[in-house]
Amino acid sequence: MILLNSKYATAILLKHDFFCFRSLSKKNIHVDVSAAMTHFRNGSSSKIQARTGSNRRHPPVEALAAISSLSDSTSTVAVEDKDMNKFSSTDLSNSAQWHSERRKAMISKYGTKITHLEREASSQRFALPLLLLTNVCLSILALATKYLTLGHVVALAIFPGSILSLWQLQILHDNLHGSLIDKSSTAVSFLGLPITIPKKKLQQLLLFWGSMPSIFGYYLYLKFGHMSHHKNVGDEHRATLAQLFESKKIDFEDGDVLFVAHRMKLKGETGPKIKLPWSSTRPNHGNQTSITLSISRSAFQFWKEGQPFWNVFIFASSFLFERIMLAINDVVVAIAGTNFFFPNKPRQFHDECTKYCRCALIVRSVLWYFGGGYKAWLFLLLAETLWSIPPHPASAMFVTNHGSDINESDNHSCVPSSSTYAGRWYSILTLGTNYHCEHHDFPTIPLHALGQLRKIAPEFYRQGTSDQLYKILTKAFSSPSYYACMDAGIGSLTLS
Repeated sequence: MILLNSKYATAILLKHDFFCFRSLSKKNIHVDVSAAMTHFRNGSSSKIQARTGSNRRHPPVEALAAISSLSDSTSTVAVEDKDMNKFSSTDLSNSAQWHSERRKAMISKYGTKITHLEREASSQRFALPLLLLTNVCLSILALATKYLTLGHVVALAIFPGSILSLWQLQILHDNLHGSLIDKSSTAVSFLGLPITIPKKKLQQLLLFWGSMPSIFGYYLYLKFGHMSHHKNVGDEHRATLAQLFESKKIDFEDGDVLFVAHRMKLKGETGPKIKLPWSSTRPNHGNQTSITLSISRSAFQFWKEGQPFWNVFIFASSFLFERIMLAINDVVVAIAGTNFFFPNKPRQFHDECTKYCRCALIVRSVLWYFGGGYKAWLFLLLAETLWSIPPHPASAMFVTNHGSDINESDNHSCVPSSSTYAGRWYSILTLGTNYHCEHHDFPTIPLHALGQLRKIAPEFYRQGTSDQLYKILTKAFSSPSYYACMDAGIGSLTLS
């Protein structure tokens, strides 16, 4: 709980689960107290009074609004300490700040109706068993390819394989944000036995092993690229391919750039840049010392304005080819112990990549040996990739979740995140991934409660459930937009 003195604006943390709306060990939480103090010095502190006893879990709305103005990385539950960095509002990209202001406005208006979902709601009861079922089914189907023709393998990868892979990603994503495991617990019992696992350890195990089986997997993206995505989304300086590959930080500046580079406009330089063998021996002889090797941007230059079917073909080709190359790179990393595409990252990054690639390769090898050989791997590759590619229904929300839409009712401002409302069946099919704007507004609300958030604050979201997927895809692939208002800025009257 927080006690605030209006005269000195002193914030005292008496109960750490109040600030981040959940119980965690103290070392997992880093609080930007100075940002909160500044907010209260500016006029809100006089409205806050000390609360004790039974009311301690229900803070005043003004306090929640102030807390919510902090960055997503502060208000979300991360699996590791490094993900709980201190961020002030100035650290956020324009798009992230847009979400922060929306979150603050919603909490100010609806108070505990929303903060209840943040503090207490989790998807553990159904999502944890579903993750186990999903991964078991993927393993069984991969093994079953031994008895199937190539056509049957492709069909199984389209359905149910692609849906299972998407569910795997979404549940692991909930785990990363601290919304999968019961938020009130610090340890979890195992199968009803008198054995408990610390919550943080369980989250780490779920993220690592829950990403298998897969042919490339979601682990490295989630671990190193997703939490920073919430902070840097659409940042024209930090969310660039060159910065991502050349960075010395352990985390990717914005992991989503790796995906959107295939289908959206980006600012900044392209990467990765590979040094040529003679770059160190003959640096001043006018020879080219490096080459830029980007599958996504090389293919994107062949897009044609107003030709959606051609653009879908280019996107599908580059996206699938890159996934094959990434699977091959996993083998290289497992053998060499280094991810050569990120030469400047610290040793800890390479060690984690190596550990995951070696374990994942063992699982894939078992499926190859006991399953259909290359067909087992082909099934996993297609299952992991096809839900992202038209005409798969789930691709509609995937390719449009961070565009540069114009809100004509709000001074023609640019909207950096969007959701896809195509009915209840679509929300089940995508397991709530379609509520993407809602997720960026409140990252710790679990996947099954995002639709409820939309009902609580209807004026903040588009209404209706009749989005037409074909029209969404046609628009997205007819004329690509900039990633998350990268070229417009939030509130800009026109797009460049």
